[in-house]
Amino acid sequence: MEKNIIRDFTPADYQGLMNVWQLTNLGSAQRGDNLEIIEQSINMGGKMLVVESSNNEIIGTSWMTFDGRRIHLHHFGIHPSYQRKGIGLQLAKESLKFVKQKGYQVKLEVHKNNIAAIELYKNLGFNYLGDYDVYIIRDIGIIGG
Repeated sequence: MEKNIIRDFTPADYQGLMNVWQLTNLGSAQRGDNLEIIEQSINMGGKMLVVESSNNEIIGTSWMTFDGRRIHLHHFGIHPSYQRKGIGLQLAKESLKFVKQKGYQVKLEVHKNNIAAIELYKNLGFNYLGDYDVYIIRDIGIIGG
């Protein structure tokens, strides 16, 4: 039986983390999520957890950022070869320990067709906020002024 470890992110994990994000469609250059941003978010009260397999491969990530009001859980994903083995549940529970320790609400976004993730989140106590769309400006160069 493979022994996975859930632990805090270190800069040495970055390439493995990016691999998981690419395989799970959680990351792209467009998003601007780089090592500097990750470290900055951790320094601002956030946390990044990784799941490391017994062969030292990063197979899961959970990024929790803090905006002073609530914790945002995002970039939560498990390498496709390791999905449906309970690793996501373990990572989610470990993530929620951090949330509880901080004492703030937690919010996440999930693609509406990701049924497995939605069920996981519901089973952990997350509630659907309502039918609304999310908009973002990724290219800040388009902002006038």
